Amino acid sequence: MPGSRLVDIIGTIELFQDLSREEHSQIAIAMNIETAPEGTYLFRENEPRLRFMAIIEGRIELTKDDTFGGNESIVTFGPGDFLGEGALFDDSPHATSARAVDHVTVGWMDRPRFEQLCREYSNVQLRMMPRLIQVIARRMQETTSNLVREAAQYVSGKTRLEHDLLGERQVPWEAYYGIQTMRGMENFHITGVPLSHYPRLIDALAMVKMAAARANGDLGLLSEEVADAIWSAGQEVIYGKLHHQFILDVIQGGAGTSINMNVNEVLANRALELMGKQRGDYDHCHPLNHVNRSQSTNDAIPTALKVAVIYGNRELVRSLQRLISAFRAKGEEFSGVLKLGRTQLQDAVPMTLGQEFEAYAVTLEDEISHLNMNADTLLPVNLGGTAIGTGLNAPEGFTGKAIEYLRKISGIEVRRSRNLIEATQDTSGFVMYSSTLKHLATKLSKISNDLRLLSSGPRAGLNEINLPKLQPGSSIMPGKVNPVIPEVVNQIAFKVIGNNLAVTMASEAGQLQLNVMLPVIGASIFESIEMLKNGMNTLTHRCIKGITANEEICMDYVRNSTGLVTALNPVLGYEQSSALAKEALEKNRGIYELVLEKGLLSKEELDNLLDPLNMTTPQARRS
Repeated sequence: MPGSRLVDIIGTIELFQDLSREEHSQIAIAMNIETAPEGTYLFRENEPRLRFMAIIEGRIELTKDDTFGGNESIVTFGPGDFLGEGALFDDSPHATSARAVDHVTVGWMDRPRFEQLCREYSNVQLRMMPRLIQVIARRMQETTSNLVREAAQYVSGKTRLEHDLLGERQVPWEAYYGIQTMRGMENFHITGVPLSHYPRLIDALAMVKMAAARANGDLGLLSEEVADAIWSAGQEVIYGKLHHQFILDVIQGGAGTSINMNVNEVLANRALELMGKQRGDYDHCHPLNHVNRSQSTNDAIPTALKVAVIYGNRELVRSLQRLISAFRAKGEEFSGVLKLGRTQLQDAVPMTLGQEFEAYAVTLEDEISHLNMNADTLLPVNLGGTAIGTGLNAPEGFTGKAIEYLRKISGIEVRRSRNLIEATQDTSGFVMYSSTLKHLATKLSKISNDLRLLSSGPRAGLNEINLPKLQPGSSIMPGKVNPVIPEVVNQIAFKVIGNNLAVTMASEAGQLQLNVMLPVIGASIFESIEMLKNGMNTLTHRCIKGITANEEICMDYVRNSTGLVTALNPVLGYEQSSALAKEALEKNRGIYELVLEKGLLSKEELDNLLDPLNMTTPQARRS
């Protein structure tokens, strides 16, 4: 017989909760036990589903491959969770990969063994089916951000009655959110973008509530059971669960009150389940009396926004570093390609194509310190200031404890703002960070303009470089291929610049002790970060890495340009050099041949002056 612990775990698995203890025991007997060290993949995306797994110990992370060769974390499962349930019914491919976050122990069963079990216990499959349908419906919601709306939120048709200041409402039985979230959903159909579109914001909201729960528990304001349940519910949210329950539009009135209530209600209802209670049984864990204890929207939401922006900045910087590396690699690759530099779109003096691309790397490198420096302005938080910064209803010691817990949970060195009243009304940190995003966007747009110009042609443009050919460029002009990646980066930049104006105006619109425009500030910054991050990833992998140089064309521009005459200024003087340039243009002749023809310099002297290394490297001339 299997150990009672394994049987107990199987009994907690949602799929088997309608089965008897004896049937749980038989399932445990049928399962194979397997351990895997940290980093092991238990299955890979696109592999056939071969087995159902229940986690006994440890954690397993589901990841999704992206188009750039990396992967994105989707959700993390722990003991009592299950995955691969589709393998019990077919062998369709896995949509994700499963990786052990730490040392894990799983029990697994393949379809032939499950079918044998069902033959021995004829009603098992029938009684599992309603649970399986609910699981599939919920996971479809979790992967389809726009599915949870007024009609689609009712899975079973069952509801629970909740009440608030304005009266009573029926809330979908399956929902972890409550009545106030429902009201916010009905009131704010604005962008069509739900909070769940920005997972780092959801994580940060959960972290703030977890920190507050621990602080309130330490101060005796919450029982250990309630504080632990809120903490565990928040941990599940951080692991990627329940994100589909954050259904509100990112832009809303109320300074973020609906957002605050969305997280309060979700954590309260999940905490109730963990305590063995029914969702909506708020006598035991209430969204306001327990989850929101010692807080206000006006300190919880700004704190969460700051934490989320700092997380977003880290991801953005990583994308920027990859783009810088790609430009730098091209700088080295093109270091020997001589070309003509241009000022005001007119011929200037020679340079190398490598110097041009290295300059792009350097200018973008400067933005890393700017981004990090301005992200650091968001480290001071007003958690514990409650409504206007006076700390009303927050007990002595709460602010210090809550911020200390938030530091530990988030890994971010947040600290108490110097003056909580000032911090509650001031949003200048967001303005500064948004302006840095605008700065980066402006540089990216300028670089994209250059890439479009340098690749223009192929017959009637500069045609100095070739961008990767990604898609046909015209529905009427055969053979045309357009610079679509630089074009989309230009458009991202325009949007980011517009978002920065929105952040600036929203910050200016604050009044007295509060700025109610935080939702649009947050939505604008998160959208800018997301678009810049995705845009830079796309530019790196689908453009920069595939650029090639047309070396002969670059050299022809150098040979035929009057720009060479600039190198003769120190020897021949400006007047003589100007006369040479004028004659070369009028007679369509080269500077090189005119200098020799007039006997102004010997061939050796001229070759030394016009040597590409001397013209593109000042240090070489001095040596």
